[in-house]
Amino acid sequence: MKPKGAMQPGGAVQPKGAVQRRGAVQRRLAALVVPVMLVITGCTTAPEPAPDAADSRPTRPSPFADCAGLTTPPPSADPARSTPAGPASPAGPASSAAPGGTPAGSDGAGSPAGSDNAGSPAASGATGGAGEVVGQRLPELALTCFTGGANVTLADVRGPAVINVWASWCPPCREELPAFQRLSQRADGRFQVIGINSRDRRAGAQSIGEDFGVRFPMLFDQGDSVQNALRRNAIPMTLFVGADGRIRHLDVTGALDDARLAELVRDHLGVTVPA
Repeated sequence: MKPKGAMQPGGAVQPKGAVQRRGAVQRRLAALVVPVMLVITGCTTAPEPAPDAADSRPTRPSPFADCAGLTTPPPSADPARSTPAGPASPAGPASSAAPGGTPAGSDGAGSPAGSDNAGSPAASGATGGAGEVVGQRLPELALTCFTGGANVTLADVRGPAVINVWASWCPPCREELPAFQRLSQRADGRFQVIGINSRDRRAGAQSIGEDFGVRFPMLFDQGDSVQNALRRNAIPMTLFVGADGRIRHLDVTGALDDARLAELVRDHLGVTVPA
């Protein structure tokens, strides 16, 4: 009968139990060495993290209105009032005149008559090249809508319109948003009030919309493509767009209140709203 076990060098026989124990030790060593080698070679795959509790919650409904109607004229808009007649600017007939007879292509675009700052860069929002965009059409930028659906090309938005560019982290933006909401309610279909949330997190904009009761349509510009297209690094920023789709005024003077918004709408869109 052959002895049970493994033959060692020199003819000695190793007991079977010792062979099994040595095999177990070798397997444990291999289990320890293999992960270390994988780490060294950079091939480890980290375990998939558990899903964040916030991501597993149902998405809250957007507080903002749908964007589907932005590319159709406001139902009660009066093109004759929101596209006031006036002399063409030196840039050409395409640059319509702003209300009050000031050429829309000029640096003093539509400064309120009788204002102490009439014609000044701060009053007209024409500092730093803003006057260059007055009289031009909105840029060809495709932006997402907070409520989903198809993207909205900014150039396709139909005026008259007041477009407010804002962010949740911007104190003047938060200060003026309630006034824009009230303006949207006073518009009575004569012009559109549209928001563009810029350089922001969707969650931050959503919370501000809920807390401040903002309900007008909201577009989302994750970067700063709107500011880049207008060559204007400012926020908040408000655009007043005529029925012809051309920018009549760009305002970067800070937080706007009800009275100032009513004044700007009257001067640049030809529409009277209560302050």
